[in-house]
Amino acid sequence: MSLLFSSFELNSPKGVLELPNRIVVAPMCQYSAINGEAQDWHLMHWGNLLNSGAGLFIIEATGVTPEGRITPACLGLWDDRTESALKDKLNRARQLAPATPVFIQLAHAGRKASSSTPWAGGQLLSKEQGGWDMVAPSAIPQLKDERLPHELSQAELTELITAFVIAAQRAERVGVDGIELHGAHGYLLHQFLSPIANQRTDEYGGSYENRIRFVLELFKAARAAYQGVLGIRISASDWIEGGWTPEETADFAARLKPLGCNFVHISSGGISPLQKIAIGPKYQVPFAKIVKDRSGIPTMTVGLITEPKQAEEILQAGDADLIALARAFLYKPRWAWEAATALGGTVPSNERYWRCLPREAQAIFGDVKVGQR
Repeated sequence: MSLLFSSFELNSPKGVLELPNRIVVAPMCQYSAINGEAQDWHLMHWGNLLNSGAGLFIIEATGVTPEGRITPACLGLWDDRTESALKDKLNRARQLAPATPVFIQLAHAGRKASSSTPWAGGQLLSKEQGGWDMVAPSAIPQLKDERLPHELSQAELTELITAFVIAAQRAERVGVDGIELHGAHGYLLHQFLSPIANQRTDEYGGSYENRIRFVLELFKAARAAYQGVLGIRISASDWIEGGWTPEETADFAARLKPLGCNFVHISSGGISPLQKIAIGPKYQVPFAKIVKDRSGIPTMTVGLITEPKQAEEILQAGDADLIALARAFLYKPRWAWEAATALGGTVPSNERYWRCLPREAQAIFGDVKVGQR
């Protein structure tokens, strides 16, 4: 039996959430919001991916403050206006798709905020271009020629935790099934973890114990405010000498477990342009295995997993519990259907699409016979 198409349970104080399969649509920024508000692009995009057959869909990095957005076009969840827009688009997308669990990724970009969209170069925006002041653990820029971010005071750290908590409460009202905190790819929480970005001299910087302190405090606060499934995405390696390591990631995950962490989503990189990534098929899977083995937390792996047999092999080897794909779903929105055909699985699907498959692939919908007039 295919493990990829077996169900998987995520536990939380609220109860058990059962995923129909172990395929996850990873969060992907769309840079299509207006003043943080979800638009018709999101309705189309979410509806499409909710019809993908995946067992879980995660909404893109969503700023908990206006200043926490990566770009002026990023999604937000910091006031009634952004909450209402997100709820409206998500509810409408869900009406057009099979019942599929939905998580949202809550984020703050830190020193990587105030940037242009990728198709405009992705560079830091000046104030004249609509940019804003960035914040960070330390006054160290992402790129050496960029203006310095503001080093956060302890009072400001408390305010940021409150912003995440309020966003989590808003996410619950929106109706998501879970929350993923964004601690990867060089954004604010990752900046605190990494010695490359965090060179503070107070209790939130310096040693490993100090560098993880803020993120642990934030997670505890989010857990107290939100009883649904709660996890975190972590860059397991900075891919740079003297940076954050897979071993630290595994220890950090183990410390999150007693705080009520229900899953970890293991990625890598993003903290420095000097990173040297050994990229290749399944290149981040060894990181996920280390974290899974040492922490015992349900673990997602992601990164250049493009073929169904690759995904199945990872699960059969016990290297991860869930398989996340991102750009593969943009290129092939029905990737899960192809995987089900290849591995003998079935997928949740919209009956409007049942007639599209060749006869030999009809079994992916289960015992369904589709007539034709």
